[in-house]
Amino acid sequence: MNIEHEIERLLQFGKKKQLISEWDVDLTRNKILEVLQLNDVKPVILQDEFLDSPVTILENILNWAAENNILKENTVTYRDLLDTKIMGCLVGTQGEIIRQFNEVFHSESPQKATEAFYQFSKNVHYIRTDRIAKNEEWLVSTDYGDLQMTINLSKPEKDPVAIAAARELQKSEYPSCLLCKENVGYAGRLDHPARQNHRIIPVTLQDEQWFLQFSPYVYYNEHAIVFAGQHKPMKISKNTFHKLLDFVEQYPHYFLGSNADLPIVGGSILSHDHFQGGHHTFPMEVAKAEYKFKLSKYPSIDLGIVKWPMSVLRLSGENKEDLIQAAEDILNEWKKYSDPSVEIEAFTGETPHNTITPISRRRGELYELDLVLRNNRTNDVHPLGVFHPHQEVHHIKKENIGLIEVMGLAVLPGRLLDELKQLANELPKENGPAVILEDDELKKHYDWAKSIKEKHPELSQEDSYNILLEEVGKVFATILEHAGVFKRDEEGQQAFQRFTETLQKNVK
Repeated sequence: MNIEHEIERLLQFGKKKQLISEWDVDLTRNKILEVLQLNDVKPVILQDEFLDSPVTILENILNWAAENNILKENTVTYRDLLDTKIMGCLVGTQGEIIRQFNEVFHSESPQKATEAFYQFSKNVHYIRTDRIAKNEEWLVSTDYGDLQMTINLSKPEKDPVAIAAARELQKSEYPSCLLCKENVGYAGRLDHPARQNHRIIPVTLQDEQWFLQFSPYVYYNEHAIVFAGQHKPMKISKNTFHKLLDFVEQYPHYFLGSNADLPIVGGSILSHDHFQGGHHTFPMEVAKAEYKFKLSKYPSIDLGIVKWPMSVLRLSGENKEDLIQAAEDILNEWKKYSDPSVEIEAFTGETPHNTITPISRRRGELYELDLVLRNNRTNDVHPLGVFHPHQEVHHIKKENIGLIEVMGLAVLPGRLLDELKQLANELPKENGPAVILEDDELKKHYDWAKSIKEKHPELSQEDSYNILLEEVGKVFATILEHAGVFKRDEEGQQAFQRFTETLQKNVK
C-alpha cells in the first residue's frame, strides 16, 4: 500500500468537502506526516474522485500504521485515537467554524446552519457514518402510533487490550466529563475518546454560556446535545423551562428536551447540565391529547393528557412566560404529590422520588411543552425501579428509559441483533424452543420465544425475523407502559385525572 497515495487522497477529500483550501494543502500534508512519523513523501499521480466519507482512506492509512508499528496495538481504541488525530489535521479552528456557522445562520437560516454543521461533523469523521450504517432500524405499529425501533451499533465495542492498559494510566480529571467544552481538540486517552475533530457552537440561554454539538452516535437526524459551558449537575427547575423555550425560539426547527434529574429515571450524565435536541419528529410529538383541561391561573395555556404509554401533560400557548410559569407550578405540585392507590410516593423520608422529563418545541407561533411525569422509587418486587422496565422484559432491555425512549424511539442494546438472528433461525424449527432453552445466550428469551411460537404455529424461516422485530416493538410499548406512573388501565387513568383536578384546585 502506497502511503503517499492515501495521504494525497485524504487531502483531495478535504479540498472537495471544503475542509481545507488549496492554500492549506502543504500545511495539512505536513501535519499528517508528523502524525504518521514520516519525514518526506514522493510525488504521486492522483485520480479525481469524490467520496462521501474518508472511511476507506483512513482504513488504508490505519492498516499501514499497524504494519509499520505506528499503532501500539491494532485494536479499535488505538485505531480510533490515530484516525481522529489524522482528521484533526483537516479541521479549522473553533473561531473559524463558529464564523462559518454564524454566517449561514444570519444570511440564510438556523436550519441551513445546523444542516451545514451536521454535514461538517460527518465530513471530519466526528460522526462515524460507517458505524451508524450498521444500525438496525424499523417501525412497529402500536395503539400509540408507529414506534421507532433501533438497535444501535455505532458505539465501538469495549476493547479489552485498551481497558487493561488504561488501568496503568495516571488518573486524570481533565476534561471533567465527556460533555465539557474542554473536549474540543483533546487528544484523548485509552479511557477517553480523542476529539481533535470535534467543534462546538456557542449558544446563549438565559444569559448563560451554553454550547451546541452533535452526538457522535446519532440516534436520529441531527441528534444534537446542548450543554452548559460550566460543569454543573442537572437540575429541573423554572430555569430549565426558560432555557428550553429560549433555544427553540432561536432554533424553531429543532425540539429540545431534558432527561430527568434523578437516578434511575435520569440520563447517563447527571453530573453535567445538558439537553438533547435535533431535527426529528418522534412518535410522542404526533400523539394527540385525549383529555383536555384548563388552569384558571393561566387562561392562555391549553393543557391535555397525551395518549401515550407514559404519563404526559402537554402545555401549549403563544405566551412564553405563562407557559414557563405554568410548567413550574405543575412541577412543584408533582414533586409533592402522592397517590398510594397507584404506588406513587413522593418521598421516602427526606428522599424525593418525583420529577419530570420536559420536551419543548414550536408549532408555528405556539410554544409547546410536554411534561412527562417520572418517579424513581424502588421496592422489593421491583428493585431496579417501580416505574422502570420490569423483570419480564429485561431479556430485551433493562436499562433506564431516558429522554429519547420516552418520546418513542427505542435504543436497544447491540447484543440483541445477533440474538434475534439466532432466534429467527431456531424458532421455525419443530424443536426450536427446546434448542433456545439449552443455549446460554438465548435462554433468557425462552418464555417470549415460546409465546411467539404459540401465536404463529406456522412460522416460516422467511417470516421469522420480521415477526420477531414486530414483537420487539410490542415489548418496547410494554416497557414504556412500565415506566408510566399512571397506567393505561381504567384505574390508572382515573388516578391521572385526580392529579389534574389537584392541579386545578391548587394552581390559582
